[in-house]
This record gives sequence, structure tokens and C-alpha cells, in this order.
Amino acid sequence: MTSFASPAEEARSWFERFETTERVPFAFTYGGRPSAELLPTWEVTYDSRELSAEKTERAVTYTDPETGLQVRCVAISYRDYPAVEWTVYLKNTGSADTPLLTGVHALNAKWDPPSDEPCTLHYSLGTLYPTAAADFTPMATKLYTVKSKLNPYNSRRFFPVIGRPSGGVMPYFNFSTKYDQGVIVAVGWPGAWFTEYGRDDKGAVVMTAGQEYVRLKLLPGEEIRTPLMAMLFYEGDWIDGQNQWRRWMVEHNLPRPGGQQIQPLVAANSSAHFHEMVHADAASQIEFINRYREENIRLDYWWMDAGWYENRGRWQEPSAIWRNDDKRFPKGLREVTDHGRKHGIKSVVWFEPERIMPSNEFYQEHFDWLIKNPTPYLVSRLLYLGNPEARAWLIDQISSHITAAGIDVYRQDFNVVEPLYIWRGNDAPDRQGITENLHVSGYLAVYDELLRRHPDLIIDNCAGGGSRNDLESMRRSVPFWRSDYAFDPVSSQNQTLGLALWLPFQGTATHPDQWSRYDLRSHLTTPLINLPWDVRNRSLPYDEFRRAVDNWRLASENYFGDFYPLTPSSLVEEAWLAWQFDRPEAGRGVIQAFRRDRADPVQRVKLRGLAAAARYRVTDVDDPDTVRTLTGEELMTVGLELTIQDQPGAAILLYEKTEG
Repeated sequence: MTSFASPAEEARSWFERFETTERVPFAFTYGGRPSAELLPTWEVTYDSRELSAEKTERAVTYTDPETGLQVRCVAISYRDYPAVEWTVYLKNTGSADTPLLTGVHALNAKWDPPSDEPCTLHYSLGTLYPTAAADFTPMATKLYTVKSKLNPYNSRRFFPVIGRPSGGVMPYFNFSTKYDQGVIVAVGWPGAWFTEYGRDDKGAVVMTAGQEYVRLKLLPGEEIRTPLMAMLFYEGDWIDGQNQWRRWMVEHNLPRPGGQQIQPLVAANSSAHFHEMVHADAASQIEFINRYREENIRLDYWWMDAGWYENRGRWQEPSAIWRNDDKRFPKGLREVTDHGRKHGIKSVVWFEPERIMPSNEFYQEHFDWLIKNPTPYLVSRLLYLGNPEARAWLIDQISSHITAAGIDVYRQDFNVVEPLYIWRGNDAPDRQGITENLHVSGYLAVYDELLRRHPDLIIDNCAGGGSRNDLESMRRSVPFWRSDYAFDPVSSQNQTLGLALWLPFQGTATHPDQWSRYDLRSHLTTPLINLPWDVRNRSLPYDEFRRAVDNWRLASENYFGDFYPLTPSSLVEEAWLAWQFDRPEAGRGVIQAFRRDRADPVQRVKLRGLAAAARYRVTDVDDPDTVRTLTGEELMTVGLELTIQDQPGAAILLYEKTEG
């Protein structure tokens, strides 16, 4: 084995692979011949440009002189992080159909860890179809060399459920070694991706990834793309790697509406009290906004979910494409959004543009834009975003609603149950994978154009609750609603722990009828919280509500900091769950701890990321007069003893560096 380079050197070495045809980290088969054999014989051009002070782009283009197939790989190197990324585009510039393209792998390469000893692969479950308490649970498995008898299969293959990119498993993977060096690999593809990892007989990790199935010819002028691949190298243990990843996500990936970093936000809604928005009207929405103000619960956003439009008694069945219900909203949604904005409250509004029901007038008017669902029991069709005409029409529709209604957050849902079956069911034998590829590219193009037209816009990517959380989607949107498995406090704690490892921004809600401090604190742990209370009822425990939101605000300023699980992930009632958000630059952080129903009242946790010689003041928000002062070394080695008498119960502790 070769010695392991520093993370910066390793990232630079991977970026340099795009300077030679022998080491490119992607592959495909064309007309039955492997790309490794073809590319050295094709015409090649190189181009570089500086995207910013931190990023350099390099594009290498290969062209087949016989058929006109153009293969263009665009790679980006980061100066402030040991990261590299790339996407491959394949275009037919000839006048005839190309030979078959198969085995199109966005990633096809090896990574040499510092030893041939087993390395650990860390990842997280995604949203488990249809919903499950274990959503986003962290997982780990060992990768051995082929010589090991402990692993007869030698590799692990991952793919999402039915074409939902974070359905079943998240498309993010962390390879750690006992020598405190590792790499994180992400697959950015809002569709059916795959990735496979194994060890060769020399101990190298063999990596492949791409769109799960591609076997197609390209028509003249047609272009497809591979998933975005991103790699980030790190030193330290695997949690150090996760925090390097989180920082890179915040700096270079998290959307920036109006050019500003998105901040922790408080939203509220009335969905539980009006069958989502099916029975809501302008008066009720204004009443709710006023009541929150009256109770001194400060909101950033008012959330209007499914059903605000003219519908057939069910939110799933709009009568047309987002036609305003003039009976319930005679002045349109603008009456509500203007009222909120007058009091400093912006708006979130729900749309679901890709699923079209037969009862929708659009179903007949633009039937040629829809593709059939081959699953017999599903009657909806998919608005095909690979159709440029349909895509342009949709962008204009959504954009006009954003402007007319004064929408600040465009919330896009995606309840097409089995998109993979629809895509593949509409492919010809020699065009397998084309429908998915063009639809995925079209979906990203919709987001890009909406953000171009509305620079201050935030896109909330719901997708049936957290099933489109791939890197390409997360560069354009954020998950305000992370999972449809909501309101279970134990699952909610576990979801925060698992998803915070990968996504700095996530959102969820508390239940309208869960009012205990334990329930509220279990749910209000994310940068976006959604409050569902029926504030028309003046007898609710508003003091407890205000306390919960105030406590969230105290904690939330740390949510974009480093993240450390202080206990293992768990769903059992005998366990504690605890974690730490730390801002080393500010010398501050928060510990959130949960004693489950059958757990012991005392738990000791060891903090991380502190300055060993410094002293820290630790304060429990429930007992601010009792302050403990300990050194960073004590907190990290001896640990902090937590006592929660309530069964179950939850604690929030703030800490701040006082000296040293």
C-alpha cells in the first residue's frame, strides 16, 4: 500500500485525474467497447476557469470522430476544503443514432486507504417506504479485503427504493480507517442511483456509482448526464469527517436566498384543523396569524399546505392546475400573505406539479405531456419534465403564482409513489434509462429557473417527506418536512441524530396535541420548526408553548455548528439519546438530552471539540441559577453527568467558554 497523503493532497490528486485519459474516474461501454480503450483514441480538449476565489473548474471533452459522441466531464476543485466533484455529460453531435451506451458509471475508480485492514463504511437509512420509525438511522458495516474469510461477498451495493433518491438509504457514504483518515462520497441524483463498494486483493477500495440502469442509444442532438459525484477527504475519526462535510455543505451547498445564508426559522400552520387547507379560507388563516401574535409567539413563516386551490374535496385532487378557490380566497392568497408580511411573517405555499390525477382538467388538456403509470392500481400520471414544452409551461405557471400570491417559500411535494416504474415502463428496449435521465435533468432545470427568476426564493423539497435529499436537490432546496413519520418523540430524536450527520438544515413539526415538555423538546430540535396548535382555543398551555419556542431559539443559534452524537442511535425506551452542537469559533454550544420512558435517571456524556485548557460554564435552561464550570479536558475525558428526574424527560444545556 502507498502512504496516505494529506486530505488536501488527496483531493488535488483526484482533480488531476481529469488531466489524463488513463486515470479518469468514470467509465462507460460504447458499442460494446470499454471507455478505457476508446478515450485515448478520441479527440480531446481541455478548458479551465476560476469560478470564485475558492473554486476552480476543469472541463475535459472527448469526441468520437466516427459517430460524433461527445463526452464532457466537468470537475470542480475547492481551495478551502479537501473536496472534488464532477459530472459527465454525453451528447450525440452526429447526424445518426449512436451505438448503444451501457455501464455508464459516474464513478469508476479505486481509493487507497492507509492500510489493507478493514475500513468502516458509515451511512444512514433514508425514508423507509411508506414510513417507519427508523428513518435516517445511522448504520455501519466493515469492508474487508478479498483475502478475509469474514466477508465472502467482498462488496456492498446500495440503491434507493423505487426511484426516490433518499428512499431506503441516503446517498452519502463515509469510509473511515483506524488510522483516522477517510473519505466521504456522495451521489447527487434525484432518481434511481446505485453505488457499490468493495476491496481488491491489494486492499484498495473499489468504487462504482451511477444511474442504476442505462442501456440506450442517443438520438441526434440528444444529451444525457450522469449523477454528480462529490468526494471529501479528511483526517480524524469518522465524526470529524462528518463535521468537515457539514461545514462544506454550509459553505458551498446550502441555498442562499438573496445571497444570504439561510437561518433557523419558526413556521406555523393550521393544517391539522382544516384537513390540510381543504376547508381553510382567508379569514381563518388571518385569524391564526393574529392569534399567534396575540400569544406573543413570534413566527417567521405562515405555512399553507395542500388544498388551498380549487379541489374536488380532497387535497390530492385539484380541479385544475393550481386554480385559486375564489369562494374561500376571493382576493387570492395575496390577502393572507400581505397580512402576514405586514407583521414580518413570510409565507410557505404547497404545490405538487408532477402528479396529475384523472379528475384534473389538465389531464385532458395536456394529455400528451403526461406519461403513464404502468402500475394497475395507480391512476395518476407523471408530468414529464423531460419535455421542454411542458417544462417551460410549468416554470411559467409556478413563477406567476409566486409573484401574484407573494410566496416566499415554494413548497414542492412529490407523491408519485413509484417513479422508477413509470420511467422504465415508458422506455423502449434500446432506450432504457432515457426517460428517467431527461426527467431528472428537467426537474433540476425547473428549480434552477425558478431561483434565477426569484433570487430571494426558498424551495422546500418535501417529496412525500424527505425522499429527495440527494446532493443535487439540496443545492437548490431544503427539507422543511424531513419525514412523513412524524410526531413519535423517540423516532423524532433518532431522526435528528441521523440526518444531522449529513444535512445541516432539516425541518419537522410537533404534534398539535402533544404538549408535554418532553414531547415538545423531542420535536423542536431542527433549524426549521413548524407549530401546529389550534390557537383559536385560548385555554391551551401557552406558557409552555412560549417556553418551548424560547428554548429552541437559545439552542438554534448552534445548529449550523459541528455536530457530535453523545450516545448511540437508538429507538428503545430503555436508552438515553443525546447530542452536542458546537461552535468552536464562538466558544459556545448546546447539549440536548432525552431520557426515555424506561431509562435510568442519570447518564454521563463526554463532550467533543472543546479547548482542553479552557474553562466552560454549563447552564441548564430549566435551572439557570445553577451553573457548573469545568475545563474542556474534564468535559471531554471525565464527562458531564446529566440527571433528568422526569420519566420520560428532556434537558437542554448551554455552554460557553469563559477563559483560556
